[in-house]
Amino acid sequence: MKKNHEDVEENQLKRGLTNRHIQLIALGGSIGTGLFLGIGPAAVLAGPSVILGYAVAGIIAFFIMRQLGEMVVEEPVSGSFSHFAYKYCGSFAGFASGWNYWILYILVSMAELTAIGVYVQFWWPEIPLWASSLFFFLIVNALNFASVKVYGETEFWFSIIKVVAIIAMILFGTYLLISGTGGEHATIHNLYNDGGFFPKGFFEKTTTGNFQGLLAAMALIMFSFGGLELIGITAAEAENPEKNIPKATNQVIYRILIFYVGALVILFALSPWQLITTDSSPFVMVFQNLNGMEFELFGKKIFFTSLIANVLNLIVLTAALSVYNSSVYSNSRMLYGLADQGNAPKFLMKLNKQSVPINAILISSCFAAICILINKIIPKEAFSILMSLVVSCLVINWVMISYTHLKFRRAKDKENTKTKFPSIFYPLSNYICFLFLLGILCIMWITNMKLSVELIPIWLGILFVCYKVLKTKK
Repeated sequence: MKKNHEDVEENQLKRGLTNRHIQLIALGGSIGTGLFLGIGPAAVLAGPSVILGYAVAGIIAFFIMRQLGEMVVEEPVSGSFSHFAYKYCGSFAGFASGWNYWILYILVSMAELTAIGVYVQFWWPEIPLWASSLFFFLIVNALNFASVKVYGETEFWFSIIKVVAIIAMILFGTYLLISGTGGEHATIHNLYNDGGFFPKGFFEKTTTGNFQGLLAAMALIMFSFGGLELIGITAAEAENPEKNIPKATNQVIYRILIFYVGALVILFALSPWQLITTDSSPFVMVFQNLNGMEFELFGKKIFFTSLIANVLNLIVLTAALSVYNSSVYSNSRMLYGLADQGNAPKFLMKLNKQSVPINAILISSCFAAICILINKIIPKEAFSILMSLVVSCLVINWVMISYTHLKFRRAKDKENTKTKFPSIFYPLSNYICFLFLLGILCIMWITNMKLSVELIPIWLGILFVCYKVLKTKK
């Protein structure tokens, strides 16, 4: 009996993530390429009005996180919402949501590795995207073979760098605007000059047949919020999840207001929106354009140099590495959870001496490595294609979380059980999320992301066939 107990213990993930790890992991999942690089295409489509778009999408993301958080606090298990979908919506729902989340983060991994290559080219344009992707692919995966505490520490410091950098940029940008030393183009009036706050309208067709405006940019904005669900994935390895998960979840809304909305207000105020391009990070570009200018700080004259833009590029590179690091972690834990449910091969539950699901990391890495090939074949289109595919999987993911939460609450109500961390505005917030996500799919269908929407039923069909095959074998 003792031996059996030890075998079970050996096959379980260890709770090695402390409160500070959970807080920064949650933050790391919400600040990355979507903000630093993804804002470029969105700003080209909508101008300063993307600030409003990020605020609206952020509120929806917060609703989703509270719904997930309520379930996770009640049952802090491996596999997170896949477990809940399996338990409250049926075996196929659990199978599909788990594998969809896995493929979502494979695509996120590919997008982040591509972004890393773009940032490296800021310094060395001659280095191909695939080479940078391969280099960092090997390093980050090697880190994840260590214990979960090593992952937690790595992500903690990655996130600290991002947080400090964004706060410093907001404060420094505010100083430049107030002091009038940000250059001739730096003014808060940039938010409504040159066509107003909605220079491209809400949703307008251009002469080339494409669409522009705030609604056209919403699908791109959605990309930025993929990763917040990571709070749920950490539940099985979190110390005191009943206390730490709610704390991390509640802070999502403040992070969105400060780090997204605040940073974007400064970005658009420091430079006219027409100067923003999709070639590199707009944040790096804005500060690079200040090169050679002079400003005064504490009575001393200081000259802008390219050093500031270089440091900022290093920070956005760190941000991309952070999200990729989180992707490797979350993918392996989701495969572990699927295997635990019987929805994936049992060999994926194999743990190394550090209690890390080593086979799950290796399998996920093999699929993420496809990105290196994509970056070699179509380097210019790689990021935009991957971004649109991520949004499609993200919509499926969020719909499943919100729907599962409805079923979860109905089950708890029947049991007369009062949950420890109830979501906000239940069930109204669930239906608001459904309408918003349906709207995102409609926008994608009308714009140049139609293929990504068409692939959704095909992808769900593939999952259903795989599920039937698995069920038949059982």
